[in-house]
Amino acid sequence: MASKKRIIIDTDPGIDDILALLLAFSEKSEGVEVLLISLTFGNVEVKSCLRNVVSMFHILEEEMRWRREQGRPEGFDTLRSHRPIVALGAENPLDDQRMLADFFHGIDGLGGIHHSHPHLTPKDAWEHLFDPTHEPVEIEPVCTGTNAHQSFIPSKCAAHDEILRALRENDPDTVTIVAVGPLTNLALASAADPETFLRAKEVVVMGGAVHEPGNVTPVAEFNSYADAFAAARVYSLTSPSPKSTLPPSKSLPALPSSLSRQLTLRLFPLDITLRHGLNRGQFRKAITPLLEAGSPLAEWVSAFMAHTFATLERLHENQSGDRAELSLHDPVCVWYALTADDEGWKPSETSPEDIRVETTGQWTRGACVIDRRDRHPIDGDEESSSDHGLWLSRRAGNRIWRMDKSPAESNFGEVLIERLFT
Repeated sequence: MASKKRIIIDTDPGIDDILALLLAFSEKSEGVEVLLISLTFGNVEVKSCLRNVVSMFHILEEEMRWRREQGRPEGFDTLRSHRPIVALGAENPLDDQRMLADFFHGIDGLGGIHHSHPHLTPKDAWEHLFDPTHEPVEIEPVCTGTNAHQSFIPSKCAAHDEILRALRENDPDTVTIVAVGPLTNLALASAADPETFLRAKEVVVMGGAVHEPGNVTPVAEFNSYADAFAAARVYSLTSPSPKSTLPPSKSLPALPSSLSRQLTLRLFPLDITLRHGLNRGQFRKAITPLLEAGSPLAEWVSAFMAHTFATLERLHENQSGDRAELSLHDPVCVWYALTADDEGWKPSETSPEDIRVETTGQWTRGACVIDRRDRHPIDGDEESSSDHGLWLSRRAGNRIWRMDKSPAESNFGEVLIERLFT
């Protein structure tokens, strides 16, 4: 029997982040175990992200109760078999000015759902569970108190500390980190204890735009732009010489001159995620009978998806009516973590690639930079007049696995909806 996939999801929920989490918890329990949900700022402030995650667990409890009463299978086996730890993380980027994506996701991250549908939002009594000043931490180093929620374990530790704890408590190469927000928590974890961080089997990153235009500037994707220094630092761990691509930081120390191994990082840039979508017509067809039957999850998801499709219509000339389509950036990354053995997943033919993140450019912050020149590689590891930045050196540069093909490009939206609601 194949061993369970152990997953950490680092996220900034967020509309497609919530869909990604729901996808992870809908998997069969024998296949996957979500160890930790580590939260970061990004789409909205990190405390709003926490409220959205707690609301998700609240809705899932209501949904499973409703399904039992209807005589339907409860689903969400992964959640019922193992409660994940939830931890609050970074409130701001390392060295950049903070930028949020509430223009798309709404001020609360879910299209204003906490105001428009207050009956779907739990009361604020849960907030003290994450407050380290509220009561003494009784269990070290897990940092979880005795007040555990029905569906999750609240942590009073910082998210990057919980990431390191999970990696220490599991064998090397058994935990996959799926990072679908800014990489600040991962940068903090790798700076605090790089060798423990490198115990991860792989880091799956939603971020960047390589051959596609950006979605927040002409060249930058949001997650890379939101904390370009963090992205550059995490990418540098894939290099045989991390110092060759490590950006200077006012917030974090330099990495050691040598590390025991290189990080395996699989990058899902806009180049692949934009090919996976869910349009309004598909969503309405699937959700209408569930709404009529009284599904709490259908009501909740339908509320924030209505905001999403309306926003897409406002932002894009070619998206109206049933053609309005949400790109499923974050769910694609979770889908990979769940189905990585599927032969339909393919990296680019040029992988591993030396992809670097721009941190200091006036117009290019967060851009993914690759070397498009037709030049011979060289063996040196020192800069020369012919190789500024060590782009040609075989001993330097990043080694990123840029994912380019998936087994569900043509129908991923339908796969997602089927997983969540049946």
